[in-house]
Amino acid sequence: MIFTLLSTLPVLIITSELDYSELVHSAELVSSSSSSSSHLHHKSFNSRKRNCTRDTDIIDRLLNGTGYNKFRIPQEEGMTVVVEIWIQAITSIDELTNDFDMDIYITETWLDPALNFQHMSPCKGNLSLNHQVLDRLWTPNSCFINSKVAQIHNSPFRSVFLMLFPNGTVMVNYRVRVKGPCSLDLSNFPLDLQKCSLIYESFNYNRQEVEMKWSDAEYPVFNLSKIVLPDFDLFEIQTERKQENYPAGMWDELHVTIIFERRFIWYFMQAYLPTYLTIFISWVSFALGSRAIPARTMLGVNSLLAIVFQFGNIMRNLPRVSYIKGIDVWMLVSMTFIFCSLLELAIVGFMVRDETVAKKKQQKKVSGNPSREESPHGIISERRFMFPPGCSDSTKSLNSCGTGCWTPERIDSISSVMFPLTFFVFNIIYWFYYIHRKEIIRENLINRLDG
Repeated sequence: MIFTLLSTLPVLIITSELDYSELVHSAELVSSSSSSSSHLHHKSFNSRKRNCTRDTDIIDRLLNGTGYNKFRIPQEEGMTVVVEIWIQAITSIDELTNDFDMDIYITETWLDPALNFQHMSPCKGNLSLNHQVLDRLWTPNSCFINSKVAQIHNSPFRSVFLMLFPNGTVMVNYRVRVKGPCSLDLSNFPLDLQKCSLIYESFNYNRQEVEMKWSDAEYPVFNLSKIVLPDFDLFEIQTERKQENYPAGMWDELHVTIIFERRFIWYFMQAYLPTYLTIFISWVSFALGSRAIPARTMLGVNSLLAIVFQFGNIMRNLPRVSYIKGIDVWMLVSMTFIFCSLLELAIVGFMVRDETVAKKKQQKKVSGNPSREESPHGIISERRFMFPPGCSDSTKSLNSCGTGCWTPERIDSISSVMFPLTFFVFNIIYWFYYIHRKEIIRENLINRLDG
C-alpha cells in the first residue's frame, strides 16, 4: 500500500504544478486587461481635459475682443437683481448715538447674457473668481442709502466672492461691516423694544433699468448664528420691498427692519433692587422711636442722597429726551417716598420739641411758685390740682387728652403701616401698566411691519 501511494505522488505533484501555472496565467491576463481598461479610461479623461476650456481662457474670451462694456446695461429691457443678506454678527446697539453695528454677507444675483460660456466646453460647472474680475463686469452699484458707515472687509484681502455660471448668471457675495440707524423710543424704558432698519437699493439705476427684489427663500435675511448682545435679544427680522419716487424716477428699495427686545434683568439688579433696599432702609426710622431724632435724620438724608446718586448714574448712560421714561417714574416716586418719610420725621420732631418745652415750663412753674393760701387760723396750706390719669398739665394745655391724642408715637405707628401699603399699591399699578404697554408696543410693531 505504501508503494501504491509513493507511485501516485509524482502524478499529484505534476497535476498541482499544472493547476498553479494556469492560475498564474489567468491572473496575468486579468491584470493586463484591467491595466489596459484603466489606461483607456485615463486616456479618454486626458483627451476630454485637453478639449475643455480653462477658467482664464474663458474670462479672456468673454472680456477681451468681444466688445463687452461694463458701463452698458446687459439687457435693454432692464436687469433683475435678486438680493439675500446673511447676518454674521450684531456687535452693539448704542442708545446715545441711536445706531447699531453688524457684520453681514450680501449676495446679489443677476443674469448677464454676454457672459454665457456654455458653448466653450468649460472644465468646471462654474467659475469662482475674485474682485479683480468683478471690477471688469457690469454691477448694479447697490448700497445702503441710510447707513452711517458701510465698508467691505479687508482681512487680509478684499472680501468679495464672484461666481460665474455657464448660462451667464453672476453671483456676487460681499462681506460688509455696516453701521445703521435706530428709531429709539425710550418712553417704556427699560421694558422697551427698539427698531433698527437698513435700506438697500441701486444708487445709479432706477426701476426701469434695474429691478431690485428679495430672494424667494423663506427668509431672505437671516442670521447665521445666534445673536448674543449684552442688553438686547434679537426679537424679529422683517423684510419689505418699496418703491420710492425720486426726481430721476422710481427706485426699488429693499427694507430690512430688525426688532430688539431689551434684557430687563440687568436693570432690575442695578436699578430696581437697590431702590427697593433704599426705601426699606428709610422705613427703619419709624421703629427707632420719637426721641432718636439725630439717628433718624441721618438715616433719611443718606437714603435720599443714595437714590439721587443712583438715578444720576442711570441717566448718564441714556440720551437726553424730552419725554418721561419708565425709569424716571420709578425713581421720582421712590425719591418722593423717602422725602415723605423725612417730612414725617419733621412733624414728629416738632411735636416732641413742643412737648418738651411745655413740660419744662410746667416744672419751673411748679417748683418756683408753689400755690399756697393762708387759712383763717394762720395755717398755710398748699393747693394741689388733680389731672385725669394719662394727661399732664402740659399736655392738657396743648390738646384734649384721651384716645384721640395725636402723639409722636401714634404718628410713627400709622406711618409704619401706611408707607409700605402705599408703596405696595404703587408697585402693582407701575408694573401692570408698563408690562401691558410693552405688549401693546410689540403688537403694534409686528402689525405695522406685516401690514
